[in-house]
Amino acid sequence: MKAFRLIAASAFFAAIFAVSAFAQTASNKIGLIDTGVFGDEKEGITKFVQALKSLDAEFTPLSNELQTMGTKIQALEKEIKDLQAKASTNVPIDQKTVNAKLEEYDKLTREYKFKQEDAKARYERREAAVLQPLRQDIGAAIQEFTKKNGYVVIIDVSKDNTGMFIGLDVAADVTKQFIAFYNTRPPTTAAVTK
Repeated sequence: MKAFRLIAASAFFAAIFAVSAFAQTASNKIGLIDTGVFGDEKEGITKFVQALKSLDAEFTPLSNELQTMGTKIQALEKEIKDLQAKASTNVPIDQKTVNAKLEEYDKLTREYKFKQEDAKARYERREAAVLQPLRQDIGAAIQEFTKKNGYVVIIDVSKDNTGMFIGLDVAADVTKQFIAFYNTRPPTTAAVTK
């Protein structure tokens, strides 16, 4: 972990020194963008938020089905524990009932795991199909925004980013300006795939 931090810090300082060397021949404007805000419903990129909502709506029935299965599994688990508790206190129980419950529990658990993995794979494929063109368009817009506003470099400072920053000037944060710039651009080819 310490080695990773050292490498990340070294890479960061190398980038800063490279930027500062480049900045001696050009303007030294550095901007910061928090890409984590792009999906925020109130302050984010409208197209991105809409794409996320449509993706969630598309997978809501499957999510509900998995939730129902999970509830059934929990109920069966409780029934089995209750039967086992009765058996441990020498209360007579029907072994066929216990075996049937165990069999149903195993079957439902396997089915749940399979559906969960299948749903995850389908979601990831669909997310890539829906969001990848939009992410590319946002990347192109960041390049356009960078050139238009005279920045030497724009750095992603989202929480998902593993960069380490010791001190930042909040005046360099251009996230809101970029989102406003992107949301007012004319529509491009990055439409949400249905």
